[in-house]
Amino acid sequence: MDEATRTSGTPVGDEESGRTPDQIRVDIEETRQDLGDTVEQLAAKTDVKAQAEAKADEIKQNVAEKRVPIAAVAVAVVAVIVGIVLIRR
Repeated sequence: MDEATRTSGTPVGDEESGRTPDQIRVDIEETRQDLGDTVEQLAAKTDVKAQAEAKADEIKQNVAEKRVPIAAVAVAVVAVIVGIVLIRR
């Protein structure tokens, strides 16, 4: 395909693969969408502040979930210590 045919505005298909101009446009749009998604993912990876905030939120959630078991263990330890003190008297 020469430059004049390509830039004339007349739709030209991909003769080698047999794809129509509409199929090529769909492929281009899918590629643009994929590229946009990739750019968003890269931007998220380079946003150190957002990553730090997300990690802090994750740690806070983990601590909140573990508070009850930690409190139960603390009560049990105190009970054992009190028991030992009372037995030694």
